[in-house]
Amino acid sequence: MKSIFKIALYSILCVYNLSAQKKDLKGYLFAYFEGKGPAEKQEQLRFAVSDDAVNWKALNNNEPVVPSKEISNTGGIRDPHILRGADGNSFYIVATDMNTKKNGWDYNPGIVLMHSNTLLDWKSSVIDLEKLYPKKFKNIKWVWAPQTFYDAKVKKYLVYFTVRYKDNLKLDFYSAYANKDFTGFEQEPKLMFSPKDGAIDGDIIYKDGIYHFFYKGNTKDENGKEIKNGIKQATSKKLQGPWEESFEYLDSYANTNTNVEGSSVFKLNNSDEYILMYDLYSSGRYEFQRSKDLYHFTEKTESFTKDFFPRHGSVLGITAEEAIRLQEKWGGVPQSLLTAKDGTIKRVIMTTEGVAK
Repeated sequence: MKSIFKIALYSILCVYNLSAQKKDLKGYLFAYFEGKGPAEKQEQLRFAVSDDAVNWKALNNNEPVVPSKEISNTGGIRDPHILRGADGNSFYIVATDMNTKKNGWDYNPGIVLMHSNTLLDWKSSVIDLEKLYPKKFKNIKWVWAPQTFYDAKVKKYLVYFTVRYKDNLKLDFYSAYANKDFTGFEQEPKLMFSPKDGAIDGDIIYKDGIYHFFYKGNTKDENGKEIKNGIKQATSKKLQGPWEESFEYLDSYANTNTNVEGSSVFKLNNSDEYILMYDLYSSGRYEFQRSKDLYHFTEKTESFTKDFFPRHGSVLGITAEEAIRLQEKWGGVPQSLLTAKDGTIKRVIMTTEGVAK
């Protein structure tokens, strides 16, 4: 019976993974927040588009596509993660509700949830863990870098994030299923994964029956002092674990004085290759390594070209129609995604339900 169940579950997951693949994905959308310019404008949601996942152009002249004051409690957002829904036509964003310019780094208890059927118009809500779950999270210090993963087994969206309490230095991952309208949680978040030396910036991707959990981890000596940090991963056959933690560092900078964070993994369109990208936050660079199995990555890094200064973001494959939709709203999309084979400029007509036709 167990083997039959595993086969059935694997089939469900394959159907979900194929839902996006059935889309004729032509380009990529990068959701990020900005690392340069006036500090009060940096922690806001921005988009960029690419036709090859390497060369990027900011939309809306690198101005926010949604003002943080409209979607967050603090007036700032960080670490936006974007996901295509299981139906292939809906989209979800989660982000850290944090305004370091206004409030500093000492405390943030919440995250932002957003959903859309068009990529253009977003409905949002805020989850304040301290207010919603005062018994469990009354002593919370940080709720950082949320992400969403579709659990095909239960047909729900799992939101996971890093939590730290004021009286405990340990950084652990917690998770909860979102409600049906993606405005809150079904229940109180629970501990999902507790890496040995703590971790932030979790990112889960599924391949060949295995869940790969990438994150920024570290190594500490016997006195608890950090002696090394970088991108690591844990694996599991179940979405919520138990997780088998690897203590090998994947990024090319783990043995240097250059620090990286905000790793994100995505699959290239029409390819068996994956990109592991990360934020070199102290130098303003964004670089990546490649893999085909999610265990072994190229040693040499490659750099993005871009006309913006991204911080901890995520990437989504998009169709030509979606690219045109973004162009008509904000501008900045590469011409290659807007031009038909006969040289004419493509256009998209939207239905009242927000679906291209």
